[in-house]
Amino acid sequence: MDPANDTENNVRRSKKKSTSGGGVKEHKEQLQKLQQKDPEFFEFLKEHDKELLQFGDDDIDDDVGTDMEDGDLHQDEEPVEHEIQEKEQKISKKVITTSMVDLWCKSIHENGSLNAVRSLMKAFRIACHYGDDGENDSMAKLSVISSTVFNKIMLTALNEMDGILRNLLKLPASGGKNETIKDLMTTKLWRNHNHIVKSYLGNALHVLNQMTDTEMISYTLRRLKYSSLFLAAFPSLLRRYIKVALHFWGTGGGALPVVSFLFIRDLCIRIGSGCLDECFRGIYKAYVLNCHFVNAVKLKHINFLGNCIIQLLSVDLPTAYQHAFTFIRQLAMILREALSTKTKEAFRKVYEWKFINCLELWTGAVCAYSSDSDFKQLAYPLTQIILGVARLVPTARYFPLRLRCVKMLNRIAVSTHSFVPVSMLLLDMLEMKELNKPPTGGVGQAVDIRSLLKVSKLTLKTRAFQEACVFYVVEELAEHLAQWSYSVSFMELSFIPLVRLRNFCKLTKVERFRKEMRQLIRQIEANLDFVNGKRISVSFLPNDPAAASFLEDEKKSAGSALSKYVITLRQRAEQKNSSLMESSVLVGEEASIFGKEISESDEEDDRKNEKGSAAFSSSWMPGNDLNEVKEPKEKKRKKRKQQKGAIDDDVVEDLVLSSEDDEPSSESPPAREKDNDTGKRAPPKQKRKQKHKAKRLKQK
Repeated sequence: MDPANDTENNVRRSKKKSTSGGGVKEHKEQLQKLQQKDPEFFEFLKEHDKELLQFGDDDIDDDVGTDMEDGDLHQDEEPVEHEIQEKEQKISKKVITTSMVDLWCKSIHENGSLNAVRSLMKAFRIACHYGDDGENDSMAKLSVISSTVFNKIMLTALNEMDGILRNLLKLPASGGKNETIKDLMTTKLWRNHNHIVKSYLGNALHVLNQMTDTEMISYTLRRLKYSSLFLAAFPSLLRRYIKVALHFWGTGGGALPVVSFLFIRDLCIRIGSGCLDECFRGIYKAYVLNCHFVNAVKLKHINFLGNCIIQLLSVDLPTAYQHAFTFIRQLAMILREALSTKTKEAFRKVYEWKFINCLELWTGAVCAYSSDSDFKQLAYPLTQIILGVARLVPTARYFPLRLRCVKMLNRIAVSTHSFVPVSMLLLDMLEMKELNKPPTGGVGQAVDIRSLLKVSKLTLKTRAFQEACVFYVVEELAEHLAQWSYSVSFMELSFIPLVRLRNFCKLTKVERFRKEMRQLIRQIEANLDFVNGKRISVSFLPNDPAAASFLEDEKKSAGSALSKYVITLRQRAEQKNSSLMESSVLVGEEASIFGKEISESDEEDDRKNEKGSAAFSSSWMPGNDLNEVKEPKEKKRKKRKQQKGAIDDDVVEDLVLSSEDDEPSSESPPAREKDNDTGKRAPPKQKRKQKHKAKRLKQK
């Protein structure tokens, strides 16, 4: 054993004995002997373990008689001392006040004090982590004790920190690109101040996850958007910000989805390739998660989400094309599996809202960027998928889904100036017997085909559903023919539709349908006479490039009979849709929210006019679960009913590939019809009461 270590152990043991037994003098004498005997080791103790040598007269006087006086209280001494230490720590904490925050800001603006910036960041961190179960809370020298101070710190940090950081790092007052941060990261300024930037962004992200008020979250995100450029230096923080923003975008209410989308779009523009792939994949995944079910309430929200994605793709079209190609290919693989296996589960994967809404999304993207050479190439595979979906289960119960597919095909044809054969899909619907014979299920309630994929057999026999289907067929067929109403080949294109429409007029037993079809036939014939009159005077062949300029002036003025007829049909459709929306108060509320907030969001660029006092005016603080915003019970019940209705419409139950099935259905009737039936019968409790009364009368 090393003699030096042995000597040190003896010294420690002697110190322990002396302090416990009161022999401090003996210990001091031993240290003097040690200094004379081994001066090198004594010097070593001075440098590395001064506590062994720190014995003075005060210690000697204090230790005399302590064992005799306090021997009985020795066991209870430690808990009392611990409580005293905790109280002293609490008293020693410096409570933050609003005047302190104002003083820091004044020092920063007037003197550029770095200490004031650090103090503000410490206060911001304490405010963001208020109420957390952390180990370092007892070590903090500052504390926040009121919601007023919390609001003051949050507003000051969110409003001022972006400008402060840009001044410290010698950056422009606004804007910047990814290259700016990459160049800055090699400088001494960044090495000195990057911890302040990371602290600001990290603590702001933490408090975002704790907030429950949508206005507060919206204001925080709106302010953080100006500092989003700094996230290029912190990839892990960037990924977490994208995840949080996408969550708020998909599930938030009020202006929060708009603000969250603008934050994501600003990230893509400023940081570029560093976050584009993750944003494109993440926003598509969030869209899919939010469009599983569609009803009158969610329809506006899903359309809003789709428009946001289409807008985001415009940031980088070459990168967007790669992701679009991958996602459209996934849809094609799902359809191919359904066509090859022909199982109920495979059909369900295609005939669900998630699949159809994805088709709607990519249809909108292809139509929006059809002028781009890459995106225009996606029109053909997307068209083939939509045609396959429309023909997968050709029964009358899936008329709403087929009409939805036809609408998508017409949009693609108009935007890409290409011919898509949709007339056969519509004319086949008219030849099914469900639209040829009079309705046997009564008038029925108004049907909004936009929020349906499938209808029940009872709804199929109602007058309201049949009228809606026939009117939609007329509108979409007129849209298709109007696109080619100025073509030199319009006579050949309209020949088969005219024949089949005349045949429908002869076979149908419903006078209203016959009248509607005759009106369409007259418009097609008038357009045919107009085109043929111009066609006689031309001398070019059909394959001549001059054929493309045929009736070009008339096309610009939209003077054909079909073009004018389509305008009247669109006006009628708008009136019908508006009447359906007015019947649902919730749809009107949701529509007004998204319509207003998008227009108001344009004013956010004026940073000086932004005021967060309204957002940070409540008594909410992080960690306070009592102030969480809870939905009223009535709204929750409505949401559950709407989701149940959407689920019932979404399930593929009948997979018979013909419309000749007249057997009675074993399905349960719709909820409305159930309510009507139960209204005629007495409830079970009422029956029990009646039986009980009858027994009493017999006993009497």
